[in-house]
Amino acid sequence: MPINGLLCDFDPGLKSRPCCLGTGPRVNVAGRAKKGKNKEKTMGMLDGKVAIVTGAGRGIGREEALLLASEGAKVIVNDVGAARSGEGADRSPAEQTVEDIASAGGVAAINTDDVSSWAGAQSLVNQAVESWGKLDVLVNNAGILRDKMSFNMDESDWDDVIRVHMKGHFSMSHFAAVHWRSRSKAGEEVSGRIINTASESGLFGNVGQVNYGAAKAGIASMTIIFARELERYGVTVNAISPRARTRMTEDVFGEMGKIEEGTFDAFSPANVAPMVTFLASDEASDISGQNFVVFGGSVWVLQGWAPAGELKRDSRWTPKELAANKSKLFASRSPGIPPFAFL
Repeated sequence: MPINGLLCDFDPGLKSRPCCLGTGPRVNVAGRAKKGKNKEKTMGMLDGKVAIVTGAGRGIGREEALLLASEGAKVIVNDVGAARSGEGADRSPAEQTVEDIASAGGVAAINTDDVSSWAGAQSLVNQAVESWGKLDVLVNNAGILRDKMSFNMDESDWDDVIRVHMKGHFSMSHFAAVHWRSRSKAGEEVSGRIINTASESGLFGNVGQVNYGAAKAGIASMTIIFARELERYGVTVNAISPRARTRMTEDVFGEMGKIEEGTFDAFSPANVAPMVTFLASDEASDISGQNFVVFGGSVWVLQGWAPAGELKRDSRWTPKELAANKSKLFASRSPGIPPFAFL
């Protein structure tokens, strides 16, 4: 198997090993164990696909990586292993995800690059291409959280959250787009998928999350722009806005996110993964530029900004005239702060 331009032996069924000892960074690879001759392999929705999932060491990203692999995709599991607020690094969550994929008979490799850096994003996409010849699916999930009221927020709280979420999404999508455009221009039929992670905090505006909400609103817009730009190259781009219990949302949901024994766990991050896997498949080739809220057993497709009131005439309005016609402009809605979320 070629890694970073070098040919490495690959032992299917090997839990984890360094590739090309002495040649550079250690890349852990886990592969499907050999099956008996009499066992038939069940076809998955993503057989033959190569996927990257960022932030796949824990929570939603981990569940996405596990399900993508179970449906036949080879998965690069990316996670720097930082704390919720972005500090530190720990390989073990990503290593555990890779190990669990291998134990279930799937194929995965670990990557700990910082996707919010240009070089890190390029290295991650290159690893997928050099390991398995191509990239088919990119799931942008990595993120951090530093919640504060706007008047208490430090510059670094703003910069770091915007960098990890919005720049991280853009950097990864940029290098994936370069790869798919190059393949398309070479005459290859491309079926690329990008699934971004937005949030209702960005769509509806959550108190105490001006940095996170701004980043997620930017990602929602970025999703539509990338969808328009990459359509000609055979690539679809969609976003999910998940409601799930993770270490990033435990303070938000609190008691509401707890599960009673014997009942359906609507807040489980595993509930989000099926929608992402569907969007990554060929069955979703006609879906692009969309944003979905996913919670428990519910999936909603959202409609973006649309006119809700109008004043119109063939001459310029004066400020006093606008004030006099305010009730007409807001005839069908309240002029106050919009509600948070739709349920």
